[in-house]
Amino acid sequence: MFSRVCIIVLDSVGIGALPDAVEYGDVGAHTLGNIYAARGKKLEIPNLLQLGLGNIEDSRLPSVAEPMASYGRMAELTRAKDTTSGHWEMMGLITDPPFVVLEKFPDEFLAEWLKENGRPPKWLGNLPASGTEIIDRLGEEHVKTGAPIVYTSADSVFQIAAHEDIIPLPELYKLCETARKKLIGDLFVGRVIARPFMGKPGAFRRTENRKDYAIPPTGKTILDALQENGQTTLGIGKIEDIFCNRGVANANHTKNNSDGIAATMEALETNSEDTIIFTNLVDFDMQYGHRNDPEGYASALEAFDRALPLILASLRLDDLLIITADHGCDPTTASTDHSREYVPILMYQKNAPATALGTRKTFADIAATIYEGLGYGEWGIGTAF
Repeated sequence: MFSRVCIIVLDSVGIGALPDAVEYGDVGAHTLGNIYAARGKKLEIPNLLQLGLGNIEDSRLPSVAEPMASYGRMAELTRAKDTTSGHWEMMGLITDPPFVVLEKFPDEFLAEWLKENGRPPKWLGNLPASGTEIIDRLGEEHVKTGAPIVYTSADSVFQIAAHEDIIPLPELYKLCETARKKLIGDLFVGRVIARPFMGKPGAFRRTENRKDYAIPPTGKTILDALQENGQTTLGIGKIEDIFCNRGVANANHTKNNSDGIAATMEALETNSEDTIIFTNLVDFDMQYGHRNDPEGYASALEAFDRALPLILASLRLDDLLIITADHGCDPTTASTDHSREYVPILMYQKNAPATALGTRKTFADIAATIYEGLGYGEWGIGTAF
């Protein structure tokens, strides 16, 4: 049993292709293992390894004789590989049917969307693309014309890129809000994302003013259930956006890994109000996975590992720490999109024995574990560890 749970999502740290990865074009994806190989099998993450990361089946990392945490891997039951579906499933909700994935959006939709925002029916892009590549290719034309850049990916997203001096942040966010309301039915995508950038042609750079517009969960999550029972959740990073604030009473919208780690430690040390401290560390995915940067990804993993002893020291005896991921994003492949992978699960509680959790059928096992461990019984989806 425990009284408080800290969940840290290492966004996109997958641990090997799922059996159905061929359907998603992700055969051979292994975010963690391929980064390790690309580094010449030199990845300085001793604390994660001591918890048991290398003991997970097919982790491709060194194992230890006596792991400190329970360890395993989880498959995603939802037929998707996006952030929203992954986080919802962790909290006990399977998205069925999954969100729509489009290669382009209908011209009629784009024209109507822009008209509602008082803009001419002119846009750039409207194709699957990497966020950095598309602003390099279309950023100069955007600056000259003022037309927003729209693009998608192999995930269920509608992304709007704009230079902050051309389309100021309030206007960009308004464009996203309007799009979110209109993307329903056959255009039911998981997230609308504001992708602001700055700089000059040849030196454009995305800023940290990204904002995600998801939709409220399509069913009940344990966050809803806990809130009904008078308990509260603190969302750190983009958690509040992923759940549209539903079941997330308090939020600290940090913008990068270092801020997210610091906020998590502060909450663990000072916070006795929130039952769940739910953190998403976005840099693995946004800064390195989508940009095919295995070296940057490896360095970010090492930075998290260096902070891990302080996180562990901040835990109370009755706290449960869960470290996991929401999907993969293998930076060593040709694709810049998310990858359909197993995700790791490390579960640590002071003075609790470690055990092998094996391969779990669904991320919802996290929800089942939390709900039962807090004394509420079975969740209904997933199996408690």
